Amino acid sequence: MNLLASLQRHTTVVADTGDIDAINRYKPQDATTNPSLIYQAAQKPEYAELLENAIQHALNSPGDRTARREAGMDKLMVNFGCEILKIVPGRVSTEVDAGLSFDTEGTIAKAHRLIALYDDEGITHERVLIKIASTWEGIRAAKRLEGEGIHCNLTLLFSFVQAVACAEAGVTLISPFVGRIYDWHFKQGGGVDIPPDKDPGVASVTRIYNYFKKFGYPTQVMGASFRKLDQIVRLAGCDLLTISPELLAQMENTEGEVNRCLTLEAARASDEKQIQVDEKTFRWLHNQDAMASDKLSEGIRKFYADARKLEQFARTRVESMISV
Repeated sequence: MNLLASLQRHTTVVADTGDIDAINRYKPQDATTNPSLIYQAAQKPEYAELLENAIQHALNSPGDRTARREAGMDKLMVNFGCEILKIVPGRVSTEVDAGLSFDTEGTIAKAHRLIALYDDEGITHERVLIKIASTWEGIRAAKRLEGEGIHCNLTLLFSFVQAVACAEAGVTLISPFVGRIYDWHFKQGGGVDIPPDKDPGVASVTRIYNYFKKFGYPTQVMGASFRKLDQIVRLAGCDLLTISPELLAQMENTEGEVNRCLTLEAARASDEKQIQVDEKTFRWLHNQDAMASDKLSEGIRKFYADARKLEQFARTRVESMISV
C-alpha cells in the first residue's frame, strides 16, 4: 500500500491547488484554493474559458470600472470553484480578498457576493467554504456568516489563540499552516534542520486538535502548508489535511504504512486547560507569539499581492473591452 492510500484510512485528504487536472488525478474529498494558486492556474491555456467567462461577467456588471473588475475577479474565483466541484464530492474553499482582512463588514459583504454567484450556478451552501484570514475582524465576520448558514474556513492560522477564538466563534474549519510555522523556526535557528519529533508546525496542529477534541468543539482542524512528507504522516488522524499535488505524488509513489498519530483518546487525556478569549486577550496573546505575528502579517501581504497579480493578468484582457 502507498502512503497516500494508507493516510486516507485515518484522515480526509484535500487537494491544495487550483489546477483542475491535478484534482482530477488524485480525486480528493475536498479542495482548497487561494489567489496564489488561482493566479498560477489561470495562466494555463486550458483554463482560458474560465477567464473569458469572468471577463464577460465583468462587462455585463453594473457600476464603474473598479466595480466591474471586482465583479470579474469574484466570478473567476467562483468559476474555478465550480469546475473543482464537478470533480470532488465534498467542498471547495474560496478565499475573500486579503485586503479585507481587517474589515468585518467588508468580509461579510464579499462572502455574500461569492455565495450569490455559487447560488446562481446551483451550488448549495454545504459545498462551499468561504476562506477568511484569522484576524480578530475575520473571526467576527465568520461568526456572523456561520449564523446565516454560510460555512467558513479560517486560514493563515499560526497561533493557539487564533484557533481557540475560531472554535469559540463556531467556525466550520480552520487551516493551521504547518510549513510556514516550520519555516520561521528554521530561519530563526540559522537554517539548521529541525528533527521531525520537534517540528513546531506539527506540534501546533497536534495541540489544537487535542484542545478541540478534549473540550468538544465541532470546528474541524485541517493541517495545511506542508513542506515534507514527515509532517503529513505525523498528523495522520487529523480531521483533514490539505496537500499540494507535488506531495500527493510523492505519497502515491512511496510504499509504506501510515499509523494514526492523533487520536481522541490522547486528546481527552491531554493536560490542556480551557481558556476564554475576548478581543483584548486575543490581541495580547497573538502579539506575544512572535512567529504568529510575523507570519500572519506576511501571509496577508503575500495573498494580497498575488490577488493583485491575478487582477492585473485579467485586466490586460479586460481593459481594452471595458469603456469608462
